[in-house]
Amino acid sequence: MAADRPVELLSSTSSLCPCCLRRIPAIREGQEDRVYLVKQCPEHGSFRTLIWRGPAQFSSWLRPKRPASPHRAFTGTEHGCPFDCGLCPAHGQHTCTALIEVTRRCNLRCPVCFADAGPAADQKDDPSLAQIAVFYDRILAASGPCNIQLSGGEPTVREDLAEIIALGRSKGFSFLQLNTNGLQLAADPQYAAALQRAGLASVFLQFDGLSSATHLALRGRDLMAVKEQALRHCQAAGLAVVLVPTLVPGINTHEVGAIIDYASRLAPTVRGVHFQPVSYFGRFPKAPADEDRLSLPEVLNLIEEQSGGAITAAHFAPPACEHALCSFHGNFLVQEDGRLVPLGGRQSCCSTGEPDAATPSALQGREKSVAFTARQWSLPMAATPCGCTGDTSAAAGDDLDRFLARARTHTFSLSAMAFQDVWNLDLERLQGCCIHVVSPDGRLIPFCAYNLTSSQGTPLYRGVGQP
Repeated sequence: MAADRPVELLSSTSSLCPCCLRRIPAIREGQEDRVYLVKQCPEHGSFRTLIWRGPAQFSSWLRPKRPASPHRAFTGTEHGCPFDCGLCPAHGQHTCTALIEVTRRCNLRCPVCFADAGPAADQKDDPSLAQIAVFYDRILAASGPCNIQLSGGEPTVREDLAEIIALGRSKGFSFLQLNTNGLQLAADPQYAAALQRAGLASVFLQFDGLSSATHLALRGRDLMAVKEQALRHCQAAGLAVVLVPTLVPGINTHEVGAIIDYASRLAPTVRGVHFQPVSYFGRFPKAPADEDRLSLPEVLNLIEEQSGGAITAAHFAPPACEHALCSFHGNFLVQEDGRLVPLGGRQSCCSTGEPDAATPSALQGREKSVAFTARQWSLPMAATPCGCTGDTSAAAGDDLDRFLARARTHTFSLSAMAFQDVWNLDLERLQGCCIHVVSPDGRLIPFCAYNLTSSQGTPLYRGVGQP
């Protein structure tokens, strides 16, 4: 083995031509702590993109995964992945989370935005309630009940958002989450309560850091006071919150530990932090160099370093449903003094276990993953709308009693998801995606394929066929 060379996974290129996106799998000998995806195309040449960098060993992170075709496919397999998304029968994972984009409008114009949303979008292009009802029905037909995330654009620019939430609950979806920048939640003290009464369970809150410089660089405005006000209003309304930082090298990677500390102090209202290393689709300035990339092991290393070693890479595991290179997760208990104590990683339930007589194991795993996410990212039943909990002091009982009482309310998740762009797109990963966007024509498209843009910025699916 040549110790001075990185591992390379041979694949295809950054254009959207069919030959560039066909995957030719191979692994070359080399170092385990630096892995590149190599793409070759007779027309567009050869490209190499960093996908893994850090002390965690690449081969030891990979997990076997048992494919599970969609309950119902809406497209055939005519042109090959990723050109037949709908989902097609060759897709290898059921829907765990379905995104419905309720608007293309936004009240910010962020320098970083995978949806390339903004104020210029027209309200008349928003899907109607009747269209959204069809989207809900299509999700049910494709996968049955799953977790729903209402996204955009910025969903809170719609005046009928509470009706959209209530409609989803009436269709049988028990976990609905709002993906938002928090501006409207902060502006109106009653808004969060209205969404909670309509059936909203959780808020996926854009939260990039604690410094003015971070917000100005990524969002064009200093939004820290806005985020804090939004959190206060969610707490008062009894809405759970997950903080979602977009991590950009050189901008906010030094704030990883501070974000975790801030979030854990707000438990149980804040249920966790979900880091998203920047991906280069949508609104991006140029092709990324190696220094522009932030891989999953590097995020793990940042957590370990900035927690002073209190949280280590060993506390995290590969994902339960999607491909092992897509994400990581760790589950913790927030102690009375604010410390995070690991509870152990989840088993990769979508790829292991024996089926029972009625349900294939992959489908059992999907339903376990859906239920776990909904439970962890919702407000615990034992927590009151003000965010208070029952007595967990020494007077409340012995150590086991206190631990169990605390565990009912103060579990906390740390996770990250590395989305794919045209330079690092891996069809094996894409075919295992369990997060699907409902397109305007009612197809279900894997998240990274839906947002994929070519090296010239041309979308593969987003906006195609839209008004």
